[in-house]
Amino acid sequence: MMVVDVLETIWETYQTKDSVLQPMWDYVRLNHSETLRSPLFPVILTVASYFVLCLPYLVCDIMGKKWPAISRYKIQPDKMPTTAMLLHCSGVTLYNHVLLVFPAAVAQWMWRPPIPLPEQAPTLLELAGGVTGNLLLFDFQYFIWHFLHHKIRWLYVTFHAIHHKYSAPFALATQCLGGWELVTVGFWTTLNPILLRCHLVTTWMFMVVHVYVSVEDHCGYDFPWSTSRLIPFGVYGGPSKHDVHHQKPNTNFAPHFSHWDKMFGTHADFSYAKTR
Repeated sequence: MMVVDVLETIWETYQTKDSVLQPMWDYVRLNHSETLRSPLFPVILTVASYFVLCLPYLVCDIMGKKWPAISRYKIQPDKMPTTAMLLHCSGVTLYNHVLLVFPAAVAQWMWRPPIPLPEQAPTLLELAGGVTGNLLLFDFQYFIWHFLHHKIRWLYVTFHAIHHKYSAPFALATQCLGGWELVTVGFWTTLNPILLRCHLVTTWMFMVVHVYVSVEDHCGYDFPWSTSRLIPFGVYGGPSKHDVHHQKPNTNFAPHFSHWDKMFGTHADFSYAKTR
C-alpha cells in the first residue's frame, strides 16, 4: 500500500504542477483570444498546414532526378508527377475547400458561439497521449470506411475512385478526394478530440500532426526520417505501405498504423507490390 500511496502522491503533484506549455498558452490566450476562439481558426490552421507541408515534397517532385541525393529515396522513381497531375490535384483540393470546407466553416461561425478558452494548458503527457489517441481512433474509423469503399463497388466508383487516379502517389494527391470522403475525414477529425475530451491545444496539435502524416503517407518518398522508420517494430505504415495500397488497392487500408491490416490479413509490404 505504501508504494501505491507514493505513486498517487507523485501523480497528484504532477497534475497540479503547471505545464511547461503554460507560459506559451497564457501568451496566446491573452493576446490572440478572438482568433483562437473563432470556429474558422481550425480550418485556416489545417488548410495552411497542408499547403506548407506539401511544399518541400512539391519542390522534390519538380526537381526530380536533378537532385540525385533526394530522388534516390523515390519509391517509384520512374513515375514522377507531371505538371498536369500537380495542377489537377491542386484544382480538386481548391474546389473542395471553396465549395465545401469554407462554406461549412462560415455557417458554423455564424451559428456557433465562440469557443471558451481554458486557463490551464495541457501537460506534455496529456498532449502526447491526446494526439496519439486521436490518431489511433481515426485509424480505426478510416480503416472501416476505406475497406468498405474498396469492397463495395458502387461506393468505390461513386466516392473513392478519384483518389486512385494515380498509382504512384505524391504529396498534392493527399487531398485529391471526392466531397463525401473529405467531409467524412473532416467530421472525424473534428469529432474525435471532443469524444476524447482533449484540450484545445491538443486538438490543434492533432490536426497539424494528422495533416503531416497524411501528406507524408502520400509523398512518394521513403526518407530515413520518415515516421515509419522512427517508430520501431513495424507498427506504423508510412509512405512505402501506402504506396503499395495505390499499386495494389486491396491491401493496406489503414491510413497510418499497421495493426488493423495485419489483423484482417490485408497487410502487404513493398516486396508484395514488386512481385505482382
